[in-house]
Amino acid sequence: MSSMSSLVQSVDWTAVAPPAVAAVVALAVLVTDLFLGERHKAVLGWISLAGLAAAALMLLPLLDGDRATFCLTGDPQVCSYTADRFTLVIQFLVLGGAFVAALLSVTALKDAERNLPEGEFWFLLLSSAAGAALLPAARDLATLIVALEVASLPAFALVGIRHGDSRSSEAALKFFLSSVTATAVSLMGISFVYASTGTLHLTRIAERIQHVDGQFHTLAQTGVVLTLVGFAFKTAAVPFHFWVPDTYVGAPLPVAAYLSVVGKAVGFSGLILVTVVALPSYADVWGPALAVLAALTMTVGNVGALRQRADRAFSAVRLLAWSSVGQAGYLLVPIAAAAYAEDTRKAIGSTVAYALMYAAVNLGAFAVAALVGRTRTLNRITDYRGLYASHPLAALFLAFFLLCLAGLPPGVIGLFAKVTVFSAAVDAGLGWLAVVMAVNVVIALFYYLQWTAVLFRAPEGEPAPVPSEAAEKLRVPAPLTAAIALTAVLGIVLSGAPQLVLRFSAAALF
Repeated sequence: MSSMSSLVQSVDWTAVAPPAVAAVVALAVLVTDLFLGERHKAVLGWISLAGLAAAALMLLPLLDGDRATFCLTGDPQVCSYTADRFTLVIQFLVLGGAFVAALLSVTALKDAERNLPEGEFWFLLLSSAAGAALLPAARDLATLIVALEVASLPAFALVGIRHGDSRSSEAALKFFLSSVTATAVSLMGISFVYASTGTLHLTRIAERIQHVDGQFHTLAQTGVVLTLVGFAFKTAAVPFHFWVPDTYVGAPLPVAAYLSVVGKAVGFSGLILVTVVALPSYADVWGPALAVLAALTMTVGNVGALRQRADRAFSAVRLLAWSSVGQAGYLLVPIAAAAYAEDTRKAIGSTVAYALMYAAVNLGAFAVAALVGRTRTLNRITDYRGLYASHPLAALFLAFFLLCLAGLPPGVIGLFAKVTVFSAAVDAGLGWLAVVMAVNVVIALFYYLQWTAVLFRAPEGEPAPVPSEAAEKLRVPAPLTAAIALTAVLGIVLSGAPQLVLRFSAAALF
């Protein structure tokens, strides 16, 4: 009996609270939806927003010190779930990003022409956020893959949730096929790593993989490569980026915003855990591979965005999608640098700092795109012409967000984040990668500034009299106003005091 009781662990509920609260609220929303009539469905959105805010507040008790749970009985230092500083910063990013996406969703679901089932939408969004919040805390490969799938599977359904929309269905199918392929490749890689080391815990893999017998050495190397390829899919790194533009354009706009930030946070935190924590001894394999991937990804993403000309009928969301591929390339640079740098923690801190900056301003850009999309359903870049005349504050904020993404003043936080990534590459001796990044920053300036200029051009012709329904749409709903204001305030405050991001991300150390 005593041996049986030693196998039963007490769960540290405080440590697991952030993802657990999101999951519980997801189930509560699903059950509540059964008892609500169509007229009262809007309450589900407010319950979901409250749930995400509560999940984020659950991070506060964890600031006192690192916590771990689901540990091995024989070795309490080896655990499956760890709430350390890295975990908390990524969970903050995930839950904050999901909260802003939820604010955008409240408005999108209220619009009558959007054929979106509310109960299912909120359940899927909260479930995906719960999986995304679980992933950075995972410290074994099994938990990592489960968290990845819990974050991804609801996202497929969210992309294709518009009934009767062929573009939405096609986007969901592309996203699903690419993601399932990534998972299959990752699982094969993980099985090879497990076969050669006999463990799934990241810290034990790091110890054992250095002493693999000769006959298992090739198996271990193959496992490392396949695992990295799987996560490269998730981060939308080239050549695994092909699903991004069509998926973002076909998905409901709040879902595209969610994927651009939370989806990236999931992929990059998983990649950091696998490379830096589990496979530091294979830095000579993943370091050069990630450096080449970073160079290719930023170049292909920026060239793709450059082709979305402002003087033609190109989609603004498609430009943001290609831009997000380019930004993924910048995010890969410090992870690649971690393979060469003496101070791995500083390199990882640079990635986290850039991710925080990107999350705030990219969500802001999507929030303004959601505002324009209420009256211009195609959401083309030309639809932004004269935005300053109709919505001056929204136009100024979008200009600020685009300048942040470009790394130009007054978007100081964007410049600061790019300099941080540059210094990580230079410190690691990756001068060639810093040069490639500099060229890409110049390419990106062109399309960001071109879009910014469109905002302040005079509208073509005199505006027609506004019908009552369109006039209603010109009024910015409170949740949409809150999303734009929240991201703008965050971007402006951080541009005034960019060292706050570096201090915060410096906490993201293992």
